Amino acid sequence: MLEKRIIICLDVRNGRTTKGIKFKENIDIGDPVEMARFYYEQGVDELVFYDITASAEKRKIMIDVVARVAENIFIPFSVGGGIGSISEMRKVLLAGAEKVSVNSQAVRNPSLIEEGASLFGQQCIVLGMDVLQDDSMPSNYRVVIDGGRIPTELDALAWAKQAENLGAGEIVLNSIDADGTQEGYELTVTRLLTEQVGIPVVASGGAGKIEHILDVFTKAHADAALIASMVHFGTFTLAQIKSFLHKNQIPVRLDF
Repeated sequence: MLEKRIIICLDVRNGRTTKGIKFKENIDIGDPVEMARFYYEQGVDELVFYDITASAEKRKIMIDVVARVAENIFIPFSVGGGIGSISEMRKVLLAGAEKVSVNSQAVRNPSLIEEGASLFGQQCIVLGMDVLQDDSMPSNYRVVIDGGRIPTELDALAWAKQAENLGAGEIVLNSIDADGTQEGYELTVTRLLTEQVGIPVVASGGAGKIEHILDVFTKAHADAALIASMVHFGTFTLAQIKSFLHKNQIPVRLDF
């Protein structure tokens, strides 16, 4: 059985790591370079860096911060936020990232996924999806963009399948309803995608207890779990999380 991955998310705004609840009320929690190094040394499997206001502010990603993070870690590193062209993808990869995450810009220009996968390889292209529960949609979930500010007419499942067909190598599925609440992942939409698409699905939004991670692996069959608040605020360490999962027969990398 393939190992399940634990991924820590660094949401960055104005060069600082930040955390909010349901994409609101964000507070400053530290320097992203220092935090990335700390989590790397603690044994995290991957890191995700999101420049969370780049799309809404219609600006380029903070490539200098990306480069400084990459210099300090030696694990897979995914970067997203306002990336809307092949040239910007190339700059992020040359700065040291292994993967490029596209979200709002891919909704506006789906060919970005196809072109990126063709040039850099499917494994490099990650689709970030922010979704809200909406019973008017076929899957009951609507895609929203620009950091949760703008609802689209895209159905979450339909968009996931389209992205897979275009060449996305992975999907990071974030439930805005659960984001930052620490009340657990949105298992229904996660399971929906894991059962319907053939590429890895990373669950994001809502983890507050180690049991939540166990649930998203056993009940929703996620390939990886993205966490933030539960480690950023010192509630749990990576060693505690991985030891618990290992004891519950979840295959994880143990090298801390």
